[in-house]
Amino acid sequence: MGIASWTSALRTRRIALGLLTIATITLGFGEAKMSHAEATNGVKNVVLVHGGFVDGSGWEGVYKILKKDGFSVTIVQNPTVSLAGDVAATKRALAAQGGPAILVGHSYGGVVITEAGNDPNVAGLVYIAAFAPDKGESVGSLIKDPVPGAPVPPILPPQDGFLFLDKAKFAEAFAADVAPDAAAFMADAQVPWGLEALNGPVTEPAWRSKPSWYLVSTDDRMIPPDAQRAMSKRAGATVVEVKGSHAVYVSQPREVAHLIEQAAKSVALATAR
Repeated sequence: MGIASWTSALRTRRIALGLLTIATITLGFGEAKMSHAEATNGVKNVVLVHGGFVDGSGWEGVYKILKKDGFSVTIVQNPTVSLAGDVAATKRALAAQGGPAILVGHSYGGVVITEAGNDPNVAGLVYIAAFAPDKGESVGSLIKDPVPGAPVPPILPPQDGFLFLDKAKFAEAFAADVAPDAAAFMADAQVPWGLEALNGPVTEPAWRSKPSWYLVSTDDRMIPPDAQRAMSKRAGATVVEVKGSHAVYVSQPREVAHLIEQAAKSVALATAR
């Protein structure tokens, strides 16, 4: 089912049942951060997976917060040539962990963690404004039926099998709440995104067997917020909504890190029961 069908169905249900106010489980950002002892006694490993058009450097803010709070953090540098290649890179990172890990994906990185998350080293999944496909779905299949009137990502025609965003429209579409100079750098430093990655289907979604969390970015102009809500609901994820652009992991690293820490804490508590 395409995003258009999900968002249309979600809109109808929301009108009838008020799902917008009751479907989202809001996490308290005012809660105290997890202590170093809690982090090291529970799930202490976090693996961060970037999406298309960017590399792992955008995770720097999240990385610094998690490290300060006692976590061991690994950032995967996906080639973004094919889904299989990116899953393999992520699994290599997971194999290097000294124990269970929280696997985090942004945007297309959500597809990667949905497939790679079946690895036995993965204790939980965290989606940050990300695709959360079901079996047989890919980014290509999820975006093929855009909702009329929804923002259309400024993706240029393929060049030798790879995609880029229009640099002039990058900031508005991808990073509207990122500092202008940083957004301009992201636009100029784009990583080619392969059509094989875009169209790579998931074989077995890890969210069916692993607990998941999802951060919906409410001002996202790459993946419509309603589509994010629909995917997170289908995955049975614990959801938090944050006012931010598609690059919310760059612009609001503390909120993103907080959700990851909550996931690590929740998994550790569940295991201890």
